Amino acid sequence: MELPFTIQQFLHLFEQYNTDIWPMQIVTYILAITVLLFVFKDHRYSGRIVLATLTFFWLWNGLIYHLLYFSTINKAAYIFGVLFLIQAGLFILLGLTHHWLSFKFLNNSYSITASILILYAMLFYPVLNSLLGHGYPESPAFGLAPCPTTIFTFGILLLCESKVPKYILAIPLAWSVIGFSAALFLMIYEDTGLLLSGLSGTFMIIYKNYRLPDKTDSTI
Repeated sequence: MELPFTIQQFLHLFEQYNTDIWPMQIVTYILAITVLLFVFKDHRYSGRIVLATLTFFWLWNGLIYHLLYFSTINKAAYIFGVLFLIQAGLFILLGLTHHWLSFKFLNNSYSITASILILYAMLFYPVLNSLLGHGYPESPAFGLAPCPTTIFTFGILLLCESKVPKYILAIPLAWSVIGFSAALFLMIYEDTGLLLSGLSGTFMIIYKNYRLPDKTDSTI
């Protein structure tokens, strides 16, 4: 596999991107922490807040990161951008057709795995970036870059108390493979967590779907 850009071009792109969008890096953490607080409290609107936040993250990544920035060094970003915009639309569809969805931390393997993935995306991912020699601003920012966003997404979906439609998993799983494959050539080894989150998250969500009863008011 030969990439159409060098690692220097890639890191420089992130440096420019992170500088241009400041202080959105702070905003995404505020949004994520707000989501987690609502999930911990099991608020009646937690489902809507979770899906709205995921929609915003994927919409931003598709439109701003992929289409406006990453496309300047990789034309495949136009395809990636469209896929991320589709995923944002799927989260909107999920909220409209599954208005009863709720997300909650429970004492089970799903919530434990979810906690690990969320912490990895928000905390350990940027720490590993710095330790491996490409810290901020040359690193993918949480919620504003595809890889940590995808890891966070799988973590949140594992907290869903109801069945997660399979169509929601397809694009995040595909990106976990695509993003990891490219990361190997760019020596961004922290994205190993991306592939693990995609494979483990997808398997666990499908398995949990199999064990959960159907909702009578589901339209899917």
